[in-house]
Amino acid sequence: MIIYIYVILNILHLTNILNTLMVNNSEKLIDPFGRTVNYLRISVTDRCDFRCVYCMSENMTFLPKKDLLSLEELEVVCKTFMSMGVSKIRLTGGEPLVRKGIMQLINNLGSEVGKGLEELTITTNGSQLSKMADQLYDAGVRRLNISLDTLDEEKFAKITRWGRLNQVLDGLNKAKQVGLRIKINAVALKGVNDDELSDMILWCGREGFDMTIIEVMPMGDIGSERRLDQYLPLSLVRANLSRKFNLIDIPERTSGPARYVKVSETGGKLGFITPLSHNFCESCNRVRMTCTGELFMCLGQDDNADLRTVLREEGEEGLKEAVYRAIERKPKGHDFIIDRNSGNKSVARHMNVTGG
Repeated sequence: MIIYIYVILNILHLTNILNTLMVNNSEKLIDPFGRTVNYLRISVTDRCDFRCVYCMSENMTFLPKKDLLSLEELEVVCKTFMSMGVSKIRLTGGEPLVRKGIMQLINNLGSEVGKGLEELTITTNGSQLSKMADQLYDAGVRRLNISLDTLDEEKFAKITRWGRLNQVLDGLNKAKQVGLRIKINAVALKGVNDDELSDMILWCGREGFDMTIIEVMPMGDIGSERRLDQYLPLSLVRANLSRKFNLIDIPERTSGPARYVKVSETGGKLGFITPLSHNFCESCNRVRMTCTGELFMCLGQDDNADLRTVLREEGEEGLKEAVYRAIERKPKGHDFIIDRNSGNKSVARHMNVTGG
């Protein structure tokens, strides 16, 4: 009798485990090519206090505030994705920290870190960090990506059009003081900052920052600037850097598309993101949502799903179904092109719409 009860209890225990596994598996987002989508990037605003030359035109027309998802709606979307297996969320913009009341969302999402959310990160230009770094740390954020393309004050003003370098550097110092880990994202711009990328690597080494170099992406009309003139293939950048540094390939992969090397001279980590010269789509694990609720399954494609209408008309259950249907349309990859025939852009939307 005792043995019989023991067997029954073991069967029930195994059944519970299997049921849990089945539930967990059913909640995963798997695209048509077998890739698990576990990373959500959300643009919380299209507005920015800079006007970087590779990102947008100087005289931008931004969305009316009434078109944006509320902070409460953004939280519902994030938590819905979390219930479907998403474990990493990045808040982007525009500049996310200029959105009024944004700490409400960050605090609420930060409270989920360790309870199903593995990491909450933010991509920022650093302009607001002097006054917000401590709040971010207290909310549960531990890592920031900082968009910074030069350490030259004049070049910085030219690239950002409206930015002030000292304001960003002060913000980085504050972020470092409160314990936030920092990665510098620098866009390689031919004839603009290509001559100082090695100096930036050395600076990052001294400061304890990681660094990633990114190719220009052909997204949106940027006014009088020509992306073909800006474009610098990272194969050439790496070859040039290899003459100055010993770059050792390392197997480490984050949740992003960067491929990393260790810089022997600094001990730091350097990443390369190459959406043009090397298509990184085979391991894509992410989707991007705009501040108006458009879900883009691929950065380099225009196909999207309208989650705002679904959320407002059908609630959370309708939202889940819409997400599943959208993931079924996730393409195998993108084909960014920059040449004299294709013009300045491969997709019409600007980088500030989906945060790059």
